[in-house]
Amino acid sequence: MPLLLLIRHGENEYTKTGKFAGRTPGVHLNEKGQGQAQALGEAFKEVPLKAIYSSPLERAMETATPIASARKLEIIQTSGLLESDVGKWQGQSVRRVALSKVWKIVQNAPSRAGHPGGETFQQVQTRIATTLNEICAKYKPRDIVACVFHADPIKLAVAYYLGLPLDYFQRLACDTGSVTALHITDIGAYLLKFNQRPPFDFLPKK
Repeated sequence: MPLLLLIRHGENEYTKTGKFAGRTPGVHLNEKGQGQAQALGEAFKEVPLKAIYSSPLERAMETATPIASARKLEIIQTSGLLESDVGKWQGQSVRRVALSKVWKIVQNAPSRAGHPGGETFQQVQTRIATTLNEICAKYKPRDIVACVFHADPIKLAVAYYLGLPLDYFQRLACDTGSVTALHITDIGAYLLKFNQRPPFDFLPKK
């Protein structure tokens, strides 16, 4: 199984202003996010990627494009990598949502909660893990595969592969334009790098 590079999309006005974009269409990278995407593309010029997968949402695709161009790869859009369905929270500010009763549960015991009118965190984790496992099954142990998607799904993926309780995933951080490297094997997974921005060194040692 391959080395997975889990890449969060670059900054956009929703992340900048603290709002839930969810699956809102037409959310594009802002100027800083575009710079983050270009920095990722530059950093991946010499990385022998076998493939690049992306959430279909614009902010993820726009982040994946410079990486794909640098490696002359086609982006494989994958609905399984979509952002969480945040239901009624979509478009709302984090500050406003934080006043709701469910917010404290979401932050401290997310296994018992979900997004009102949307996915539970268990559903998101199952969807992401299933998608990444299907991707991993297509590649060899020394292959490197990039997946560009979203913060909570990336944190839930890390928790899944490391065997952390779901309730711990909120303790992880995932910045815009960051890379997390997981080496997936038949007997387990190893976290090589976490929440790093370029430049970085994550290639397996020969």
